Amino acid sequence: MTHTTVLIAYRAQPGQVATAGQALAALVATVLAKEADCGGITMLQDQDDPARFTLVEHWPSREVFLGPHMQQPHIQAFIASAGAFLAGPPEISFWVAPQAPRA
Repeated sequence: MTHTTVLIAYRAQPGQVATAGQALAALVATVLAKEADCGGITMLQDQDDPARFTLVEHWPSREVFLGPHMQQPHIQAFIASAGAFLAGPPEISFWVAPQAPRA
């Protein structure tokens, strides 16, 4: 199984940076506590534009992220509440380490 790194970029609404940061930090803590498949999450905030947040998440596969992870009650609750502090849906991209060419 290929290890997948997922980058998730969020933008907070004007005046909602602190709320967005707190909600994202709480979500990260919940995922790490409750989802054994998650290999770690790093939360980053843009130094030049504090309304921008990026999560760097490690999962066994894209399918695990999109399937079981996205169906978790805490993920669904976050999605339902995010419109109050996020400027729109996140940008999500999936990354894998390139395979070395065979000699």
